Amino acid sequence: MTETSIVSRRNVLGGLVGLSAIAAAPSFAGTPGVLTGAGDIRSIKIYNPRTGERLDSVYWVEGEYIPQVLDEINFLFRDWRRNELRAVDVRTIDIMAAASRMMDTTEPYQLMSGYRSPETNNALRATTRGVARNSYHMRAMAADLRLSTRSVQNMYQAGVACNAGGVGRYSRSNFVHFDCGPVRTWRG
Repeated sequence: MTETSIVSRRNVLGGLVGLSAIAAAPSFAGTPGVLTGAGDIRSIKIYNPRTGERLDSVYWVEGEYIPQVLDEINFLFRDWRRNELRAVDVRTIDIMAAASRMMDTTEPYQLMSGYRSPETNNALRATTRGVARNSYHMRAMAADLRLSTRSVQNMYQAGVACNAGGVGRYSRSNFVHFDCGPVRTWRG
């Protein structure tokens, strides 16, 4: 993260203090009401234990995504095995932010898997149970997440309450899958 991006975000936040109490407009058509609960200022905290990289940043202010922060999110979500990245669907980030607020936690999500190249997805399918052939990870529309202060069940319930995509509970592997595809749930 560059000093310029830190200062820029601080300037944006400094000018908008006090506006966070106003209800946010939906960030995409048909947004369920719970996602608007992320506020006029939306932030996300993510830690990638595979790479050691962290992000704690405001990514949305007054109906606008901050492109520089989305670039940082895309980098953090990259397929670290192949060092490939794609633009993460912002709806997934919105779901993550709304679920985090519902769980009332300040802990960063541990990102177990974000974007996966088709090659990585196929390699994982060959060795790991539960990896979908047409995974939303390959479309940069999904995240497998863990929190040390919340149970898989708590995370799953928050994701389901968003009513905004797919939520999979993987209790044995201690993570929850969020994606911005059709609303559905499953156990892995």
